Amino acid sequence: MAMMIDGAALARQIRELVKARTAELAANGRVVHLTAILVGSTGAGELYAQRQKETCAAVGINYELITLRADATAEDVAATIHRLNRDLSVTGIMLHLPLPEHLDATELQYQIDPVKDVEGVNPANIGYVVYGHTLIAPCTALAVIELIRSTGVTLRGAEAVVVGASEIAGKPIALLLTEEMATVTLCHIATRDLRAHTSRADIVVVAVGKPGLITGEHVREGAIVIDVGINRVKQADGTSRTVGDVVFEDVERKAAHITPVPGGVGPMTVAILLRNTLRSAELLFSKPKDLY
Repeated sequence: MAMMIDGAALARQIRELVKARTAELAANGRVVHLTAILVGSTGAGELYAQRQKETCAAVGINYELITLRADATAEDVAATIHRLNRDLSVTGIMLHLPLPEHLDATELQYQIDPVKDVEGVNPANIGYVVYGHTLIAPCTALAVIELIRSTGVTLRGAEAVVVGASEIAGKPIALLLTEEMATVTLCHIATRDLRAHTSRADIVVVAVGKPGLITGEHVREGAIVIDVGINRVKQADGTSRTVGDVVFEDVERKAAHITPVPGGVGPMTVAILLRNTLRSAELLFSKPKDLY
């Protein structure tokens, strides 16, 4: 029976470290300040922003929300980002997704100063990961690495399979695992025999968004399984519940370690966003010459 990887507990540890370091900076007159941009006022978006504000406040990070009209042009959003890039009081910037259909998220994320890019989504930051000089990496990818490390496994030389090749999860996860010297296979929609790859892996990371994709037949005895998927599924009684991409009850009988959904990658991703926000501020305050 697999040991549960408690993402919530690990997240609490990270938040405490961020809180302590943020307080040290504040005592020296250096304020960590995150500004988020929300395009279009929606109930869900505003609720998420409010929760984010409360999460930041709990660790001493100043949080500001800028809400633009739903019909804001790409030029409007870019102008806002450029203003924040120049604002010395702003140490971190993020753009809430999804954006209205007329806006290109990738193009706008590219406008964020790489050092202030707390989500690690600017292509320049992905490039740093590729070349082994990670500046700020995507939050979910970093969360996955931390969860794997918590098991005590040696990543160097380990066989790792990442299922799902999205730009914000699968690909960055594969890159970070490669940076740790794991031997990585990235599976995607065109992979012919998924089980042939996953069943030989020491580490299986699943980030597809398809409930029930990975069963016990897909993993070998003693594997580490990290489930990034978050899916809402209806039950027979009409209620809904949150599940991952892994059939948990099936896989936990074979795996050595497994993350639950919810309670695994989710809380860790939030904690990593806070840590990235702190890192952005520290990079700006120190202004290392090799960044400019």
